[in-house]
Amino acid sequence: MQDALAKHSQNWIIFTWVSFGIAAVMMALGIYNLEASFSAKGFYTMAAIMLVHTSITLTKTLRDRDESEKLHHRIEDAKTEKLLLDINSPEQS
Repeated sequence: MQDALAKHSQNWIIFTWVSFGIAAVMMALGIYNLEASFSAKGFYTMAAIMLVHTSITLTKTLRDRDESEKLHHRIEDAKTEKLLLDINSPEQS
């Protein structure tokens, strides 16, 4: 049977949030200091927000698909195990 879901440590969770925050601040500062028109800065800001949004959506979709496959495999394993037990057990007549 498959192991339970991996648990992330609190330090890893903090690290990922801090990394995301730093990247977001760096992106915002880079766009703010960009020598371009206001409309170009707006375009880059919308593109950055959309990129973050689609990255999160893609990650969630891939994780959900993986979880679904794990559940499907568990069900198939249980069916196979039951079938093998039925074949190997002596018939009760």
